[in-house]
Amino acid sequence: IQRSHCHYVNHLPGLSPHSHCLLSLSTLSLSFSAFLYVHLLPNMKMGSDGESDQASGTSSDEVQSPTGVCLRNRGNRRISAEDLNKRLSLPADIRIPDGYLEKLQLTSPSFDQPLSRRSRRASLSEIGFGKLETYIKLDKLGEGTYATVFKGRSKLTDNLVALKEIRLEHEEGAPCTAIREVSLLKDLKHANIVTLHDIIHTDKSLTLVFEYLDKDLKQYMDDCGNILSMQNVKIFLFQILRGLAYCHRRKVLHRDLKPQNLLINDRGELKLADFGLARAKSVPTKTYSNEVVTLWYRPPDVLLGSSEYSTQIDMWGVGCIFYEMAAGRPLFPGSTVEDELHLIFRLLGTPTEDTWPGVSSMDEFKSYKFPKYKTQPLINHAPRLDTDGVDLLLSFLKYESKKRMSADEAMRQPYFRSLGLRALALPENISLFTLKEVQLQRDPGYRSSNFPESGEWSPPRVSVSATM
Repeated sequence: IQRSHCHYVNHLPGLSPHSHCLLSLSTLSLSFSAFLYVHLLPNMKMGSDGESDQASGTSSDEVQSPTGVCLRNRGNRRISAEDLNKRLSLPADIRIPDGYLEKLQLTSPSFDQPLSRRSRRASLSEIGFGKLETYIKLDKLGEGTYATVFKGRSKLTDNLVALKEIRLEHEEGAPCTAIREVSLLKDLKHANIVTLHDIIHTDKSLTLVFEYLDKDLKQYMDDCGNILSMQNVKIFLFQILRGLAYCHRRKVLHRDLKPQNLLINDRGELKLADFGLARAKSVPTKTYSNEVVTLWYRPPDVLLGSSEYSTQIDMWGVGCIFYEMAAGRPLFPGSTVEDELHLIFRLLGTPTEDTWPGVSSMDEFKSYKFPKYKTQPLINHAPRLDTDGVDLLLSFLKYESKKRMSADEAMRQPYFRSLGLRALALPENISLFTLKEVQLQRDPGYRSSNFPESGEWSPPRVSVSATM
């Protein structure tokens, strides 16, 4: 693939980073449609969640069925919907088109043979995947620079979905952020990461079909009057860490953590979303753009121009979100980079060579000439946090990035002891709420009189991430 106006798409070799650029189809030797079908769609299979999952790891076209089931149509045994579901790893409640099984019975004498990727894609297409008509648009949820998000319903499962419709310019093609999001999410399968169900590509748009979640964390906090139950703060934070630990083990950096990119469903399950700025990182010292992470959640090393970072870039944002949930207000709501740094230094103290080795040699730091602020006790600003909570928060807010606690280590801290050891042993695809000891409580500031006194909360279905 040749260089283009974009100069970079995360998973296309030989190109350099640029967050807001577009990939010009006119200079590509391979069209975006071909890119999707050759590099992305061949690796997707249907999962138990409804519509998509990762396929077999082999690259051969004649790969074994992902389930390992080799169905044999001995004699004239009739092919059932259950047979097809096992063959294609489809959910049990999927609606097979009328007449499809009869057609398959007549046209697939080799149903007992291993399923090739090409045949599997053709079968999924005939069932309805990859087609706009399979999804019904309901309400418009939001609009960003390149994308519009709609609430929708799948005709295949009757489940609600979020349709992220990305506009494709005739000469300029698909945004880099869209390719990032697709290429990463197809490989990220976790209970605390939003699921990408389907991809639909037409001449005018690229539509990503996601699972539908009711609202984002910012809306949840607004509905609670920014006064959350501290038990709920703990449960939400653990889920953030759980999803991040999974990403970081796979060398994937989210790079844009903020409450608006954390989605919550009516059960209280929290999922990381909007991976448009995320990227896979395999070389710890590689240089990246410092124009990442919304200002309020951006770590000081990145604010000062550093472009050498690893998974610790996400952990500063976790600390800011943790504080915001506990205190009911943003920790560092700066209006400019300089203002943001002033707010950070006023609370944590102006860094020195003792607290941040090398800071005095940073050109940006020297140019601002910050006053020498003293460290303030964090408990004065977040009185609802107990000692374990304050200690955990401080472990995220370290000036020196390599000293920030990792997501995996953070989940094992005393602050989460009340969730029990079983929370650490859950399989990746299993919800935290399968544990009886994990239940949301009524938030003190919740504005609805219909909120149950105990058990699960039931917010209105209103939102999904719309940024792009």
